[in-house]
Amino acid sequence: MEISMIKEVEFEIEEFKILKKAPKKLWYRGNLELLKSPKISIVGSRRPIQYTQKLVKELSFNLAKRGVVIVSGAAMGVDALAHFGAGFKNTIAIMPNGLDIKYPAVNSNLIENIYKEGLALSQFPKGQRATKWSFVIRNELVVALGEKLIIAQADLNSGSLRSAEYALKLNREIFVFPHRMGESKGTDYLLKEGLAKPIFEIEEFVNSYGKVEQETMKDDFLLFCQKNPTFEEAVSKFGEKVYEAEFEGLIEIVNGRVELKV
Repeated sequence: MEISMIKEVEFEIEEFKILKKAPKKLWYRGNLELLKSPKISIVGSRRPIQYTQKLVKELSFNLAKRGVVIVSGAAMGVDALAHFGAGFKNTIAIMPNGLDIKYPAVNSNLIENIYKEGLALSQFPKGQRATKWSFVIRNELVVALGEKLIIAQADLNSGSLRSAEYALKLNREIFVFPHRMGESKGTDYLLKEGLAKPIFEIEEFVNSYGKVEQETMKDDFLLFCQKNPTFEEAVSKFGEKVYEAEFEGLIEIVNGRVELKV
């Protein structure tokens, strides 16, 4: 599939009307039909612990199976995990730069696949690089586009906590994962102050979005890879799909086992 062209469009996205300065002009690459689906925003630490990594992938995958599109910012860590878990065709990335720039470079394969199968949005024209203020704008749009905000893991005084401030102003519900003490002080703070609700059971949370839609081959494959199978097990079950995924940069083989590459 060819990468979609960068297109400029003037239109109003319903979820952005609540913003004081709603963007009237956006650049996009990909499938605008995703804007019509239910959407949830997922953000968090750029250095998530293994516990958080597992839960983010599991949550986003199971939401996507129920027709929910995952919104995030294509950054390292939780953002990338959320996009990967949902599957490229079920995700929207809001970028802090022009869409001719794949930032951060470490996520270039992820971003390229979102261009091909999902949707990327930006308020910034070609050539515009990310800056401190463009991250602020991007983060607000990420929060506004989702009907709920999930903060998977966060430190105090982090960008994720500022996203929580946006969510409160926009009357978006905030959800977090419960952590052991000291692992995620930002989400602990939100829980302590009654500003967020915990997700104790992923199945219970996602079931509020209805029945599971028919899974695609790629969804099956991503779920299988989350279990860290051996290379032989993966080839036996999926054949050439394993080699294609490795070539595309979706997975890597480490000590004879398949790992999602994020």
